[in-house]
Amino acid sequence: MGSPVHALVERMAALAGELERARDPARFFLGTYLRTTRAVSAALDEGRFEDADWVARWDVDFADRYLDALEAHRADPASAPAPWRRAFGADPQLRPEAHVLLGMNAHINYDLPRSLVEVIPPDDFADAEVLARRHRDHGRIDGILARRVGEEDLALRRAGGTRTVLDRLLTPANRLAAVRFLRESRRRVWLNAGVLNAARLAGPADHALRVAQLETASAERVADLLRPGPVLLRLALHGFGVVLPAPDGGPA
Repeated sequence: MGSPVHALVERMAALAGELERARDPARFFLGTYLRTTRAVSAALDEGRFEDADWVARWDVDFADRYLDALEAHRADPASAPAPWRRAFGADPQLRPEAHVLLGMNAHINYDLPRSLVEVIPPDDFADAEVLARRHRDHGRIDGILARRVGEEDLALRRAGGTRTVLDRLLTPANRLAAVRFLRESRRRVWLNAGVLNAARLAGPADHALRVAQLETASAERVADLLRPGPVLLRLALHGFGVVLPAPDGGPA
């Protein structure tokens, strides 16, 4: 029997084929995500994580949130969560890399903190040693993402992304910006997961309120990406992620 991540790759590949045949612009983000998931699967097989079983559970839970949102959107666009409604509802004529950026933003900011809270129970949040191990494996995923930035840039160009002379001159800067915003956003994700965990401990009403705040903030961030201008460079200066207020009302 194959691993859960291998089964996830098969699900993603089948859906990617459907989107490709339909020429659905959602294929650009899914293609990037599929290649990244294959890289994570290879890292798991190579023993590059401290707790491979936990990383596999997390990888599947995280991806399922995106795949469920995509399938909900395809059945009824109004049923997808707000960040995904904005990402999936963007102009189909946007360049491939724009669709990827929108998907990454919705998935990292909205889905990732909720997924971490799902796979890190309260007792693990309270155990400094276990939580540190989870955080180190979280950082190893960051490394995989950072190493893929250049390859994904090339893949998107092959997929039909058109570049101006200025775009080509800025490519190295854009790649450096991409690495920086990925690290910055995932750092904020870890903080937001802590806020969601505190809300979980406070009770269902508090947790639901925090998730609603996260959904609203994430949707607004996706909308911000649709503004004109050199998006990657702007985000490198001003940030990519969202920040939930800390339980005491201050910044997380």
